[in-house]
Amino acid sequence: MLRVAVVGSGPGGCYTAQSLVQQDPDVLVDVLDRLPCPYGLVRYGVAPDHEKIKSLQNNLRAVLEHERVRFLGGVEIGPGGVPADRLRELYHAVVYCVGAATDRHLGIPGEDLPGSWSATEFVSWYSAHPDAVDDGFVRGARSAVVIGVGNVAVDVTRMLARGPAELTSTDMPQAALTALAASRVGDVSMVGRRGPSQARFTTKELRELGTLPDTDVTVDGEELALDPAYADPSGLPAPQRRNVEVLRGWAETPPHDAGHHIRLRFFLRPVELLAEDGRVGAVRFERTVPDGQGGVTGTGRYEDVAAQLVLRSVGYRGVPLEGLPFDPASGTVPHLAGRVLREGHIAPGEYVAGWIKRGPTGVIGTNRSDAKETVTALLADASVLVREDRPEDPLAALRGEGVEPVEWTGWCAIERAEAELGASLGRGVVKLPDWQSLMDAAHQSTP
Repeated sequence: MLRVAVVGSGPGGCYTAQSLVQQDPDVLVDVLDRLPCPYGLVRYGVAPDHEKIKSLQNNLRAVLEHERVRFLGGVEIGPGGVPADRLRELYHAVVYCVGAATDRHLGIPGEDLPGSWSATEFVSWYSAHPDAVDDGFVRGARSAVVIGVGNVAVDVTRMLARGPAELTSTDMPQAALTALAASRVGDVSMVGRRGPSQARFTTKELRELGTLPDTDVTVDGEELALDPAYADPSGLPAPQRRNVEVLRGWAETPPHDAGHHIRLRFFLRPVELLAEDGRVGAVRFERTVPDGQGGVTGTGRYEDVAAQLVLRSVGYRGVPLEGLPFDPASGTVPHLAGRVLREGHIAPGEYVAGWIKRGPTGVIGTNRSDAKETVTALLADASVLVREDRPEDPLAALRGEGVEPVEWTGWCAIERAEAELGASLGRGVVKLPDWQSLMDAAHQSTP
């Protein structure tokens, strides 16, 4: 019987487990995660006001409740936990679906000033990731700059403009809700270094900005016109064409006297974060223009945009996992159709899927076909892999070595605790925000 460990319980890991049990009627799958909670970025990366996307948890839940799938949370792989080579000794095959755990940097002066954060850190805070730090993101800030024009940039911009009335019904942790309710950020600039036809946000996400209560959205028509495709967007792919149409509508609509003001800016490249009283006070941008080859070039003209909060949203990046090869240029593990490559040679029994395999591209559903490719390769190797002796139950071996995973019953106990917390606050489900409260809940006796 083939025993497979899947490391990571986000969409990549869950779709890998699903593909395994669908294609092999005998395989047993353990889905391991560093966190005591499953679902990865669906739990900790999707904005709390996006209930439809968050409902994907129900689909992932069905995978983890399959009779031949076992969730083992709170298990660290690597230093301080279970070494990768030990995991390989416990299972016939290991599939790493660890995502892209950090953010890309701008590499400009002042990037590390207080008040400058990655959007990932901000999202983790309002999503109750247990590693998040509450360092007063919005405290004292009246204006914010979001660098980037992808969906995450739109998410954090929208969250800064949301009022407490719209956020109370979400599962946002209470401390973040209280802080955002007291926020005095009234002006948010979302800035891209290229033009509107090259922005990475989807039209649905973009349009949401225009539906926010008491919020103006403005766009500078002169900046839009710098994009050669703006005057005649007919040659653009449909998604980009729709984006341009939405932006044109805002550019032609006069602003109202609203409490929040969102400005979408284009053809501005950040070159420095400027300090004021020991923290970020403004962002210096260089005006760019199209270079005729899909990129931009600087003009030597600069503009300073005031901001006491800067959120950098320029992409995710994979990080090395001790015991696995890693390509620092791409931020991925070298592979061939999902089979891990060590010095150009296939490493038997080691596989990758998801962002650590292909980089942070695609949408949640992209992980389905990605996982299927890896699982097809793994099952093609299965006849050789099962010849290796492995423990009858890897969980017993892990426990014998002092590892005490949070099993599915523990996760269900966390869910109950979050429902009880929400009820006590007069809200719906409210996420537990820290390791201690999560682990205390997980270890409560099941009814």
